[in-house]
Amino acid sequence: MIHRYIFIAGGVMSGVGKGVACASIGKILQSKGYKVTAIKIDPYINVDAGTMNPTEHGEVFVTDDGDETDQDIGNYERFLDEDILSANYMTTGRVYQSVIKRERNLEYNGKCVEVVPHVPQEVINRIKFAAKKAKADFTIIEIGGTVGEYQNILFLEAARMMRTETPKNVIFVMVSYLPIPSKIGEMKTKPTQTAVRTLNSAGIFPDFILCRAEVPLDEVRKQKLETFCNIPRGNAISAPDVETIYEIPLNYEKEKLGEKILEKFSLKIKKKDLKEWQKFVLTAKRVKNEIHIGIVGKYFSTGNFTLADSYISVIEAIKHASWFYKKRPILCWINSEEFEKDEGKLSELKKYDGIIVPGGFGSRGVEGKILAIQYCRENNIPYLGLCYGMQLATIEFARNVAKLAKANTTEIDKNTPYPVIHTMADQVKKIEEKKMGGTMRLGAYPCVLAKDSISFKAYGQKKISERHRHRYEFNNEYRKLLEEKGLRIAGTSPDNKLVEIIEVAGHKFFVGSQFHPEFKSRPLKPHPLFREFIKAAIS
Repeated sequence: MIHRYIFIAGGVMSGVGKGVACASIGKILQSKGYKVTAIKIDPYINVDAGTMNPTEHGEVFVTDDGDETDQDIGNYERFLDEDILSANYMTTGRVYQSVIKRERNLEYNGKCVEVVPHVPQEVINRIKFAAKKAKADFTIIEIGGTVGEYQNILFLEAARMMRTETPKNVIFVMVSYLPIPSKIGEMKTKPTQTAVRTLNSAGIFPDFILCRAEVPLDEVRKQKLETFCNIPRGNAISAPDVETIYEIPLNYEKEKLGEKILEKFSLKIKKKDLKEWQKFVLTAKRVKNEIHIGIVGKYFSTGNFTLADSYISVIEAIKHASWFYKKRPILCWINSEEFEKDEGKLSELKKYDGIIVPGGFGSRGVEGKILAIQYCRENNIPYLGLCYGMQLATIEFARNVAKLAKANTTEIDKNTPYPVIHTMADQVKKIEEKKMGGTMRLGAYPCVLAKDSISFKAYGQKKISERHRHRYEFNNEYRKLLEEKGLRIAGTSPDNKLVEIIEVAGHKFFVGSQFHPEFKSRPLKPHPLFREFIKAAIS
């Protein structure tokens, strides 16, 4: 089987949209009849994304096989409707860790192990392994960071080496930003020209430039880029801002990007199949009737800005379910600490059609979240708690319904008299020994649903599989008491030892899941729990 590789690098600035560009190209090639997989390379020394602050780096996306990865892996999964596994994610730390391990195991046969060529060769080996494992016609590799940063130079060297080895099976795409300074009023190509020259200095010459800008690229700028960046005519692709990221593949196709890429590889279109995607995007753009969802959390602010990337999978899952019901989701970020300062502000929750408390860690803002959960339960406001949101809902119920006034999680209060949420048995020693990286309960686990539950109604089946990321769990010592008080245990592990889903009987919609359902929501297949939540919020 011939494996073909498309490397994607970014120019001018970070956050330019390499991840969705990578996913969009994959979607286009997939729609033309080819098997596609995608790889993310992060230039961090961190072995995985699990130890990174979500406010700075964005969401930690968990794969089925339990890898803590960059949020772009989530974009790949949503666009390609494929599970992306740990083989498709690498960091500088992970690569160096492998090289050092191999050296310790005498796998280099006594050679002097050097940064070049051994580190780039390890990168190449990982790329080829992922491509082979996925049985992919095309493997799209996103190189994190921006061209010119020394952190990603070894990954660029790996790409250069692969192009030299098999020139007919490797192409390069640059995603670059073209600013329009307000005082000048003209789209400027010089930053992109400079970025391309920097890429050239690494021995790489892009075949395509995806030109990110506020507005579509005009012919004058296209010709400039084609001339000064030495790319073929027609290969400067306009990539203007769009209403929804799911429109991006359709925008690329207006300029026949997929056809041009296949031509580069001397391949033909096998089929054309973007009809369902086009229909979905049309719905997303046309829906007018609004639904207002409040997200109560704390990983929002960075300086004077709001970083929605901390919860990107939650946001996308809300969109998928809302568009399914022909509704336009209006999201509001609610800082739970405001409720701790002034409980009177809780009444503002009434203006929302539904409330979500997503995952998180630590004590900051927790009491405010618990107050918000109580308000939702007592005022019949649809509520969905995800991971920590499920644990805090359990605490709220224990305090205010079961009258265990000081109930808490041992994560927050080790001396609580009522530890309704406590450390998982296999996590105690890990925490004591500070073995924190990649040691949580991670990845997909099975769950059995109670037949009389909202969750069973949503899924339409008794046994499901969902992804986890947590160290703490529901304490079974309080299970009987809380059930007697009206808390429904709607989902458990197959052995009935771990509580996976809680519900409040008689409520319009009050569901908390120990797992993260948002990771498995797809544009054309909204997640069942989000779909049922939005349905309740509409009614």
